[in-house]
Amino acid sequence: MISMEFTIVYLKQLALKVYDAVHPLLGRKEASVKSERGAGGDMTMYIDQVAEEIIIQSLTKDKVNCLLISEEIGEKYIGNEHQAKTNQQVLIIDPLDGSNNAVRGVPYCSVSIAYAIGNKMNDIIRAVVLNLNTREIYWAEKGKGAYFNSAQIHVSDLDITQKCFFELNLPMKNLMKSLKELASLIRRFYRIRILGSTALTLCQIASGSMEAFINLRETNRLVDVAAGFLILKEAGGKIFSLDGEEINKDLSIEVKFPFIACNVKLESFLKNELTLREY
Repeated sequence: MISMEFTIVYLKQLALKVYDAVHPLLGRKEASVKSERGAGGDMTMYIDQVAEEIIIQSLTKDKVNCLLISEEIGEKYIGNEHQAKTNQQVLIIDPLDGSNNAVRGVPYCSVSIAYAIGNKMNDIIRAVVLNLNTREIYWAEKGKGAYFNSAQIHVSDLDITQKCFFELNLPMKNLMKSLKELASLIRRFYRIRILGSTALTLCQIASGSMEAFINLRETNRLVDVAAGFLILKEAGGKIFSLDGEEINKDLSIEVKFPFIACNVKLESFLKNELTLREY
């Protein structure tokens, strides 16, 4: 039985259980069989169900008391609801971030787990993102730094005059208009990447492999961002809204928002370039 809080060791073990169940399905035809639309808005595939069921079964077996916010099921109390509300324990999970990559065999998908005591994003105190292809883990505890496996990580110190990598995620609506608006900014970056797992990309920025992530999609979900949010901040990175303000949304399956994430050197540049535009 788990005590009052979820330790970082427990969160890692939970992620590894997902890896054990999901890794053999990566790139296989049966992984992509669809059932119904999940609470997050996307069609649920077999591989998504497997990942989420492993988590729910593990939490139930371990007799934890928490509010689970997850991609497919939405919001569900595990264990004693009254105790979970009293303790304000919340797990925000995307059991498989990058589902389309996973079923097609593209090696870029993850399980994302964030633990909060409270009801806001700033209340997240522990986070784990596990690469479902490599079994490597990014993790962080609030106030204690961010790590890749056992090594501490930090964002890069590149500025816009250097060879910066960034990911760009745009809504399909008015796509060409958005690209035209962003043309001057895109030309300033060395390379664009469109990878397909928000959680992993935030960790790439945290570890200094990339410099920025411009995600203008209004449909971007809390479950995609929650763990990477803490990992990035603990690695010295920045994440803010399109108007340049701090992001501290409610912990809810209904919460969706665009964002900009980057290293410290790019913060002022991106705020100047992006926050004055309308999308």
